[in-house]
Amino acid sequence: MTLIKSISGIRGTIGGEPGNALTPVDIVKFVYAYCVKLRERRPKQQGERYRVVVGKDARISGEMVEQLVCGTLIACGVNVVKAGFASTPTTEMAVIFENADGGIILTASHNPKQWNALKLLNEKGEFLNAEEGAAILECADAEDFDFADVDSIGTIEEKDFTDRHIDAVLALEAVDADAVRKAGFKVVLDAVNSVGGIIMPRLLRRLGVECIEINCEPTGNFAHNPEPLPANLVQLSDAVVSNRADLGISVDPDVDRLALICEDGKPFGEEYTLVSVADYLLSRAVEKSAAEGKTVEESIAPYKLATASNLSSSRALRDVTEKHGGKYYASAVGEVNVTTKMKECGALIGGEGNGGVIYPALHYGRDAMVGVALFLTNLAYRKCSVSGLLGTYPSYTIAKNRIELSDKSLIDKILSEMKSIYAKEDINDIDGVKISFEADRKWVHLRRSNTEPIIRVYAEAPTQQAAEELAGEIIRMADSIIKA
Repeated sequence: MTLIKSISGIRGTIGGEPGNALTPVDIVKFVYAYCVKLRERRPKQQGERYRVVVGKDARISGEMVEQLVCGTLIACGVNVVKAGFASTPTTEMAVIFENADGGIILTASHNPKQWNALKLLNEKGEFLNAEEGAAILECADAEDFDFADVDSIGTIEEKDFTDRHIDAVLALEAVDADAVRKAGFKVVLDAVNSVGGIIMPRLLRRLGVECIEINCEPTGNFAHNPEPLPANLVQLSDAVVSNRADLGISVDPDVDRLALICEDGKPFGEEYTLVSVADYLLSRAVEKSAAEGKTVEESIAPYKLATASNLSSSRALRDVTEKHGGKYYASAVGEVNVTTKMKECGALIGGEGNGGVIYPALHYGRDAMVGVALFLTNLAYRKCSVSGLLGTYPSYTIAKNRIELSDKSLIDKILSEMKSIYAKEDINDIDGVKISFEADRKWVHLRRSNTEPIIRVYAEAPTQQAAEELAGEIIRMADSIIKA
């Protein structure tokens, strides 16, 4: 059994002893702490009630966790807006729609069915920052409980925000539903038997797209490993080819990650979901400014011709950004770090290389719905196949490895030595150590695990062989550092 407490929330396996898994005791403790810190973060007049949105994915433990979370919230005197089955971005937007004080999403994202989690949101529908998350963990550990009396218990109301989310996506200026309808696309959708099977077909129908559904019943019995990686999407790839579809779409259980399959059944590549959407929006911004006779920044205000992603995401986003005259920014790994960087630099678009598209014109959160709508709009305009579109982008491959250590103290030693050994290269140490070899258009990122004595080693290069060779060189260098 496992319980992982981090700044982004509480994640664990269901069943077992308190403190070692996501048990009812742990759920109550952390929701109580969330309420305590909510009051400190947003003081109200006496008698004013706090409102928190609660949404869940379709995993089997969802109803049990939902009842505990909602019960604890009202026991703390908080009114609950229960969104029921709702994607992570839908719950985030529901906080905005309801002008609520916060939100709690019940999802373990791409983890297998035995996992669940509490993802904690602020009043903007965004994840708490590191300081706020740490304060909740400290409060929970104190176990100093003081619940509301009978006259102060909160209330529960139920609302479905699915259609409001879709309406907001379709209302975006950059989404051209008419162009998508005229293109007459046929797609195959794999929603891994979670909430993507509810919202994604509705969005596609509204866009006039013929949608063939597989694994779209929200039962929580995942038909395959729920992480949308090529090895887990064989059924989808086969269905795209057999149905002669234009595209395959895969989302994870909470629908914040988007992976695509080309018409020939080959992966479009998770890293290229964001790259393709960014290419469309950057190109559109440049064309818009020329048509209006304004500078780009005047034309797209309050945003700038800039993009952002985390250090472990593909260099292709930087290449595409610079091709359009924009500037690329890198953040530490973690969605809240990416959104913070996006706000700092005024990014038009950003996200993560795991298929997470963040489009601030809608909201600051990874959102597969807006990713699909923007991608299909671009595809309709380009009038080419999905594989043809992929061929227009810089080609890179990422190799993912790890260094397992017997002692966590070795991590700092290895990272420090790597900085010295490769001092002549471009070094970024905001999150571990990233070494960029600019002349060869390749990089390697060494990053510590927060839970295990492990260094994750991600290497990217124009070919798989070059990426693997770079990772191998770094792993051998780490081994020599350990033995020194």
